Amino acid sequence: MAEPHSTVHPAGHPAMDYEEHENTYRLFVTGAKWGMGFVALVLVLMAYFLL
Repeated sequence: MAEPHSTVHPAGHPAMDYEEHENTYRLFVTGAKWGMGFVALVLVLMAYFLL
């Protein structure tokens, strides 16, 4: 059975690229905001032209 690692690094795990992780998360949040705005715009235009 493997023993759990108890070493805690104050700056996080050295094998992780935290800067790239944060950039990817920011890109995801920005894309989600723009995507929701686009969907809202399409719904408003559909309501205007189809009703």
